[in-house]
Amino acid sequence: MPAERLSMRQIREVLRLRFASELPQRGIAKSLGLSQGAVSGYLSRARAAGVSWPLPADLDDEQLESLLFPPPPAIAADQRPTPDWAWVHRELRRPNVTLALLWEEYRAGAPDGFGYSWFCDLYRGWAGRLKPTMRQTHVAGEKLFVDFAGRTGEVVDGRTGEIIPVQIFVAVLGASSFTYVEAVWSQKLPDWIAAHVRAFAFFGGAPRQTVSDNLKAGITRACFHEPMVNRTYADMARHYGTAIVPARPYKPRDKAKVEVGVQVVGRWILARLRHRRFFSLAELNAAIRLLLDELNDRRMRGWGTSRRALFKQLDQVALGSLPPLPYEYAEWKRCRVGLDYHVEIAKHYYSVPHQLLRQEVEARITAATVEIFHRGKRVASHRRSLSPHRPTTVPEHMPSAHRRYRDWTHERIRREAQAVGPDTAVLVDVILRSRPHPEQGFRSCVGILRLVKRYGAERVDAACARALVLGTRSYASVAAILKNCRERAPAGAAEPPLLIHENIRGPGYYH
Repeated sequence: MPAERLSMRQIREVLRLRFASELPQRGIAKSLGLSQGAVSGYLSRARAAGVSWPLPADLDDEQLESLLFPPPPAIAADQRPTPDWAWVHRELRRPNVTLALLWEEYRAGAPDGFGYSWFCDLYRGWAGRLKPTMRQTHVAGEKLFVDFAGRTGEVVDGRTGEIIPVQIFVAVLGASSFTYVEAVWSQKLPDWIAAHVRAFAFFGGAPRQTVSDNLKAGITRACFHEPMVNRTYADMARHYGTAIVPARPYKPRDKAKVEVGVQVVGRWILARLRHRRFFSLAELNAAIRLLLDELNDRRMRGWGTSRRALFKQLDQVALGSLPPLPYEYAEWKRCRVGLDYHVEIAKHYYSVPHQLLRQEVEARITAATVEIFHRGKRVASHRRSLSPHRPTTVPEHMPSAHRRYRDWTHERIRREAQAVGPDTAVLVDVILRSRPHPEQGFRSCVGILRLVKRYGAERVDAACARALVLGTRSYASVAAILKNCRERAPAGAAEPPLLIHENIRGPGYYH
């Protein structure tokens, strides 16, 4: 059974991580929870289609999909050329030669050959050897290791005396071990993201990879082979041009740098603060920052220099530059458009173009705005409202008929009625005041005003005067008077009330 194709949003992320962040295929696979063969396949399709980075601004998802996935040609798959595995094994001993490179060379000479994942499986089966455990070599500016310390700090509530435990966030750069520490209220997603933003500002740049633990705030699904990164966490990483690479579950060696950093922070900072009492998070973080500066300036035995000196020598010049503005925290929510072309977010209703009825969309929610996307394209943007059970509607999102009705207001109805005649103005005012809510009389008033196109302003005003005499207050009464030409009837003339009474349907209802 063929594997399910990724969404175009994820394929765009593969291209960004490869060409903008220069992340290797294995790193992309870990960051996005994909197999390395899948990543290689999408990159091969991009190269074959001549797709470059950055993508053109006017290239939407449908056009990109047609470029990457053209109709398959009729290729006979009876025979597949077998690689020379002994030659592959020898070539792998050369510096910088990888299975991906050898597979690309193999496919260049045999377009109908094995796919990348099949190629790798056959080679490993032929080699019959275990993959060795390698000592990690940290390249300058490449990796930042992040985690929460197992030990918590404490803040005392000055009003109640309650001791509130707080979490200690630790971030360590791989090459220099330069460390950032701060206390946050919880391990929830907003605090997790905010700590990253402040850490990047502290370092003055962003690494190419951010290696995190599998905590629930950042990793939606912790899996040995295919971890799934939280959408907001991935959005933050995209903003800073970094890639989230979760550590394997139960493999602390994958993030040994931050594990040691947590241990050092516990001994050098938290242990020294154990006898002090803090009455605010800001007060605690100010004390942490003083000890953190001492830690980063402290000479390391094995290196003969300090973390700060190594940072300036190695990581500082290799980190990616920060964007002009810090990341604004945003949550994502999948919504389905209702029949009223609105989506519900935090008990408020926001409009989208009415053509998207019953379609699934994605909402990006910040403290100030709500942006709504359909298939990766933004279709609506609203200022966020905290009023529950109320709509925020853009007129352009409405069908034309709804827009015309929405344009009628109390002032416009009274102004239009006054233009028809004084009796029309009086009748409209009576209708609006007779309803519990004036809006309930809008349709009646609008219907009366639209009779002018058919009967003329003079006759409509006369019919309204007749309706006032008869004590009727409805569109049906005025329309019946005009239809029966009774607007000029003498005041004492007998009237057939059954034809114009507002509570009688009339014979036309039954035909």
